[in-house]
Amino acid sequence: MPQQRDPALFDSVADQAVSLGNRLLDERSEDEAGEIASGLLAGAIHFWLYARQPCGNPHCESCEQIATTEQRLRQLLEEARLCAEESEYYHSPYGTNVGTA
Repeated sequence: MPQQRDPALFDSVADQAVSLGNRLLDERSEDEAGEIASGLLAGAIHFWLYARQPCGNPHCESCEQIATTEQRLRQLLEEARLCAEESEYYHSPYGTNVGTA
């Protein structure tokens, strides 16, 4: 399935997800940030898998890259990796692999 993104829609949805996380965190303890983040991620994964189901036609060219569960998982992991690498939070100043000069 070709990945044709509407950048404005993509950015808007991503911003709304971050806003939801921030609102939930405002209602909870800072110690629960990890649980909130994991819950948002779980929901996003469920929705991504729902939205990327093959159509059922075994000869559909649009679905050939997501025809199996393994292919869908590979695509999901690749998209997650790219999103992580593009994040301003990917590198942490406290990471053990951060160089100091």
